[in-house]
This record gives sequence, C-alpha cells and structure tokens, in this order.
Amino acid sequence: MTHTLFDPLQLGDISLSNRIIMAPLTRGRAGDSRIPNALMVEYYAQRAEAGLIISEATAISAQGYGWAGAPGLYTDAMESGWKNVTDAVHKRGGKMVLQLWHMGRLSHPVFQPNGILPVAPSAIKADGFTRDASGKKEYVTPRALEASELPGIIEDYVQATKRALRAGFDGVEVHGANGYLLDQFIRDGSNHRTDEYGGSIENRLRFPLEVVEAVVAEAGAGRVGIRLSPTNPNGGTADSDPLKTFTSAANALSGFNLAYLHVMEPAPESGKAFSGPFVTPEIRKAYRGNLIVNGGYDLGSGTKAVDEIGAQAVAYGVPFIANPDLVRRLKMNAPLNAADPSTFYSEGAKGYTDYPVMEQAA
Repeated sequence: MTHTLFDPLQLGDISLSNRIIMAPLTRGRAGDSRIPNALMVEYYAQRAEAGLIISEATAISAQGYGWAGAPGLYTDAMESGWKNVTDAVHKRGGKMVLQLWHMGRLSHPVFQPNGILPVAPSAIKADGFTRDASGKKEYVTPRALEASELPGIIEDYVQATKRALRAGFDGVEVHGANGYLLDQFIRDGSNHRTDEYGGSIENRLRFPLEVVEAVVAEAGAGRVGIRLSPTNPNGGTADSDPLKTFTSAANALSGFNLAYLHVMEPAPESGKAFSGPFVTPEIRKAYRGNLIVNGGYDLGSGTKAVDEIGAQAVAYGVPFIANPDLVRRLKMNAPLNAADPSTFYSEGAKGYTDYPVMEQAA
C-alpha cells in the first residue's frame, strides 16, 4: 500500500497524525541556565502540527553537556521547564519526544564541571571547534573512559528518560549520531579501545546497545527511538566500513522492537550528501521496523523516500526552522519561507519564533 506524507502513522506506542517529522534542531536558546524557557515553549508550540516533534539534543548530565545555550534534563528545574513545553505542544494536538544527548569528546573543559576534560571511548582529539560566550574553542584531547564508568553513564540515560516521561514527553530518542558519544563508540575512527567495547563491530556496538536496552527497560520499547548517521563526518568522526558497521547496527537494533530508527544521511541527489556510500537503503533492508529518514528532503524527494526506500516517515530540519506551518505548506504545495542561518544559534526571538505562517506570508 502506498502512503503519502500526510497519512497517519503508528510509531510503536505513539500515534501520529502525519508522517512529517520535525528533526532535532539545536538552537541555543536555553541560555546559561540550560533550562527550557517561555521562548522555547512558544517555538515548539508553533510547530505542533508536525506528526512528531523530536526535541533539540538535550544533555543527560553535566558531563554530557557541551554546547552553549543548549538545554539539559538532569535537574528538577530543567524537568519543569520541559513540562511547560510538552504541555503547550499537547494542547495544540502535537506529539513530542526528547532526544537524549551525551556529547563525549565534542564537549570542552569550559562546559565541564570544574573544567575537567570531556570523556570519550578513546583519547583521540576531534577535529574543529566549539564555541562559548568568549568565542571559538579548539577541541581538546578527551580522557578515555574506563569500562567501570560506563554503567554510570547508562544510569544517566535512564534518569533522563525518567525525567522525560515525568515531563510529559511521548517518548525519547537516543542520540547515536553526528559524532557524539555513542557514535564515537560505534565508529572505528574514534574508538581504538582494546577491551570488550572496542575492536570488532560487535564490541563497538556493545555500549550503545546497552544504553538502548536500559532506556527500553525504563520507557518501554514503543516509546523509544534511536538516531544514527552512518556517514556524517562531524568532528572528524569516521568509520572504515560504514555499510557493514551500520547495517550490523540496524540488524541488532531490530531485536528491540523500537518505535523507530531515525537515519540522518542526505541522499546523493540532494546535493548535500556526505562522501562515501549511501547507506540508508541498505539499513532499510537490514532494519525490521519503522524507519525515519532525514537529510535535505523536500516534498518530492520525501515522497520518493517513502515510495522507493520504504521509509515510514521523513524528518525535516531547516524547513521547520523557517516554517512553523510546514505541514500545511507542503500539503498545499505552497512556497516556503527561507531560513536565516545567521540566527540559527543566536539569542532571542529573531529567527526563532518570528517566521510568518501562511496567512501572514506575502
């Protein structure tokens, strides 16, 4: 049966009114407090017509934090702030899950408690820079985690999941993509461990799968998704055989009966593709469950992804930044507002909550 992006969809225990997903979008509006605020409530509520909103990446702990202005979910105040967001989204008929984030080596001592080193599977420095209020900061060589520390990080994922459910989220998404901690474990360019968490693909997948298992035990499989990005080079994160690594991951994840697997990988025809193979179609073959695709899709290519790749839904990022009413615009094939990249990570309402909806658009 052929589906359109506007048909309802059941993702595990979460019922969606359409198949247009709002991708997780870091926007840096939580400020130094890391607590969701009234501006964020307005922003997410404006976009509640998405079939599902995946929250911006949200730190599960102080150790996992590493982006100026990003939110967290490891204190009562953060939990209360997120409850205001989910209440507003639900009031407008939307559904929302929280993305669970540990940045690993893509953090920096300026964000860490007492200025200590960030952690990673191996002591390998990431490429590039982060930023704080004082400007650009080159990434540092992280401290390699001891195996004995991993259960504590798993517990941080569990506690953040508990808080997310108490805060009213419809589920959680484990962030296993974009060069952050779990992705650092998966890929052999960033994981040089010689213990049971390194070496073979099976070993490199061990910790991410332990995280998923623990989160599923807390929330139920039908309220848990995971995001992967097989070829995203963020921070210099790479793998020698992404096709084999990530089809193995997809096959292993199939056993959990998750709500969905979310793959961030632009298609070759998008003009935004990363170098290397296009792994998503092979992940589709290996994964026995709901697949969300993400990466430079428009209405036509998103429909094609449903028809030809066999995705159940399509996640849109930048189009949702500039178009709070994206679902309606796509359904009417109406023009889209252009996004202003200069305001993606700035402060305040400009470029955040002030994009016009269709009735106001010229």
